Amino acid sequence: MQDDPKTLVSTDWLAAHLKDPDLRVLDASWYLPQQGRDARAEYEAAHIPGARFFDIDEISDNRSDLPHMVPPVEKFMSKLRAMGVGDGHQVVIYDGAGLFSAARVWWLFRLMGQTNVAVLDGGFPKWQAEGHPVEDLPPVIRDRHMTVRVQNHMVRDVTQVSAAAKLGDHEIIDARSAERFRGDAPEPREGLRAGHIPGSKNVPFGQVLNEDGTMKDPEGIRAAFESAGVDLSKPAITSCGSGVTAAILSLALERTGKTDHSLYDGSWVEWGAFPTLPVATGEN
Repeated sequence: MQDDPKTLVSTDWLAAHLKDPDLRVLDASWYLPQQGRDARAEYEAAHIPGARFFDIDEISDNRSDLPHMVPPVEKFMSKLRAMGVGDGHQVVIYDGAGLFSAARVWWLFRLMGQTNVAVLDGGFPKWQAEGHPVEDLPPVIRDRHMTVRVQNHMVRDVTQVSAAAKLGDHEIIDARSAERFRGDAPEPREGLRAGHIPGSKNVPFGQVLNEDGTMKDPEGIRAAFESAGVDLSKPAITSCGSGVTAAILSLALERTGKTDHSLYDGSWVEWGAFPTLPVATGEN
């Protein structure tokens, strides 16, 4: 795997840079309720030395009825400042699943104009399996200002996605399982219709990962998208259940060198709840 401090770094890279004064490590673990895991409790029990806990549900737009939507700029800045993360820092984000929710926080940093940010390939499971150090101590916080320049082209709302679906000028790529995409399996959140956005393509996020939870190389990523019928020459909009695993596809696209991609923040929890929006079922 080729280390890139703007997208993805290996456990060996992090181990070599762990004591760099301007490195900041974030534990962005997040789990669905049915997984029965407490991300904060697991962080407090053991984490990468110096890591801060990034609460995806807390650092969000609490005014919205939708889960963990993009937070207001002022909230993002103040929360990160309180964690001692700011301008000039190299940020590395990991999670307890391997490569799952960390990609959402990587995308959020990029949306806020922060580019020196990477996901830890293989996450905390790989870090622990290789015998790297862990601790249960709180981090030492030193205040640091953060400058935010929102990259509006990286996020899409329901109106923009609806227009893209009608015009067919974007590839809308759904990271949910094939069963949920087809409408054969119920949604984990109650009250949502089953199926997918008409015209969207299905690339379950696991298809861009290796069996050990690390991300495939760029050639493998491209093959996963192309086998699903995705035209990589078109701009892409990633989507999923609630905007978390869509970011894995966004990170994967970035790893191939594709930069014209955005994320549908409301994703299926929004689209599936709107009775007036069209829903497709089956493979297409």
